[in-house]
Amino acid sequence: MTTELEHMIAGELYNAADPQLSAMRDRAHALCEDYNRSVEADVQLRSRIQSALLPHMGANGYIAGPVYLDYGDFVTIGEDFYANFDLTILDVCPVTIGDKVMFGPHTSIVTPIHPMRWQDRNIRKAADGSDFDYEYGAPITIGDNCWLATNVTVTGGVTIGEGCVIGAGSMVTHNIPANSFAAGVPCKVIRPITEDDAMSMPHRVPER
Repeated sequence: MTTELEHMIAGELYNAADPQLSAMRDRAHALCEDYNRSVEADVQLRSRIQSALLPHMGANGYIAGPVYLDYGDFVTIGEDFYANFDLTILDVCPVTIGDKVMFGPHTSIVTPIHPMRWQDRNIRKAADGSDFDYEYGAPITIGDNCWLATNVTVTGGVTIGEGCVIGAGSMVTHNIPANSFAAGVPCKVIRPITEDDAMSMPHRVPER
């Protein structure tokens, strides 16, 4: 028999009140609370919590906190990830984030989707008297070397190609092709990012 977890990951309607899923969320939410209570100077503690919360995260990842995740187990993040304050990832479907990705403050990555009709969406009563509802989701993919500016929301089913910049306050509801500057509500491609955007970089800091 297919479990509610398997239905969820497949993007099918699932019972969000399933005991297995509830226990997994409780664990993730507790780890988020631990992380959010910690201080940035306690690097070892934060590293332990981060590894437990995001087991599929590459090296040199940094999350300023606070952070809010539904599960964490279904998020894959590459190397050199940076997230500024107030990161939310609702990973009822897989979230895949590439290498060297930067998130500004208040970034939200949200895979859940609720039915449009209230008859399908509203809370139901199980035979034992408990409440539950049916929802579903769609995966999100963000390519390497992307920067999402402050207050960006990415919704389920979206792929953002590598090398993109998403402008502040954007609501990304459709795919964005690689190497694009995109912004707005809903987010639309403004123009490609080209060599004309290159800056004359200083060399005050020695580099390898």
